[in-house]
Amino acid sequence: MKIDVRGAVLAAKKYFEDIQDMIGNSINDILLEEVELSENKRFWYVTLGFSRPVAKTERTLIPEAISLATKYEREYKIFTVDAETGEVKSMKIREG
Repeated sequence: MKIDVRGAVLAAKKYFEDIQDMIGNSINDILLEEVELSENKRFWYVTLGFSRPVAKTERTLIPEAISLATKYEREYKIFTVDAETGEVKSMKIREG
């Protein structure tokens, strides 16, 4: 039984959440960015974006703010999901 786009996205998101402790628990705002079905219809390519705090912090000019503000950067992962089984076959870094 083939999985639809919703099933592919849910499989990618669950996979990502299951391994989140291995890549850092400080991940926020997981959002769907892109979905594509391969030309041969065997795989879904699902891109998830998320925010991660940048290692260094900087002082703010606003006195009401607590002295340090955390900056976040957006990162992206591409998941290859088998269109037949829903199994995640790979997770790769997407640049930019």
